[in-house]
Amino acid sequence: QMWQVGKRQASRAFSLYANIDILRPYFDVEPVQVRARLLESMIPVKMINFPQKIAGELYGPLMLVFTLVAILLHGMKTSDTIIREGTLMGTAIGTCFGYWLGVSSFIYFLAYLCNAQITMVQMLSLLGYGLFGHCITLFVTYNIHFHSLFYIFWLGVGGLSTLRMVAVLVSRTVGHTQRLILCGTLAALHMLFLLYLHFAYHKVVEGILDTLEGPNMPPFQRVARDIPVVSNAVLNTTAKAVALTL
Repeated sequence: QMWQVGKRQASRAFSLYANIDILRPYFDVEPVQVRARLLESMIPVKMINFPQKIAGELYGPLMLVFTLVAILLHGMKTSDTIIREGTLMGTAIGTCFGYWLGVSSFIYFLAYLCNAQITMVQMLSLLGYGLFGHCITLFVTYNIHFHSLFYIFWLGVGGLSTLRMVAVLVSRTVGHTQRLILCGTLAALHMLFLLYLHFAYHKVVEGILDTLEGPNMPPFQRVARDIPVVSNAVLNTTAKAVALTL
């Protein structure tokens, strides 16, 4: 019986190691390669005749998602965000991983309908590296509170990362209508997600109040109304009249 129990535990450990070994190729990457792919994610390449190469690894995208979680958590704390149900950490992780996994699955399904040559792992890697522009934009704008600066980074840095993903999908899709549907959907979702992350966890209320009231406006104070002073003789006369009536 002890032999059977030990054999069963050993088989479970071996099966777990085999499952981990399946995922090992997707995380076997050098830091130099990750750095090069981060730089490439900000450089759109116009090449339509041949499908552009997509890195089939998940180490860099996963680290970018965790970095975005940390930046979003920092933005929540600086803006005094209050979560009624759950925690700040859970909300940040759910938002970032939900976008990465959900949009990747949706775009992969749309790419399958549009007959685009891309796999699910490649889609996860492409969208994950596309979050590098979001990390740069949010890290700067969460610490420097100027909406004009955010729009510059949104169009510049976020636009470059979006154009990179669009260029890759264009090279792997045949047909103008299919390219328009697939790339337009991805670009809209990616840029709107950056807008959501900025305005959902930012000091928007303080900025609106400063614009309406002015930064030097004194706080509103409630002042008691002036009450006319009534003499004690009048009060005594009134009290005696009420007593006689009763």
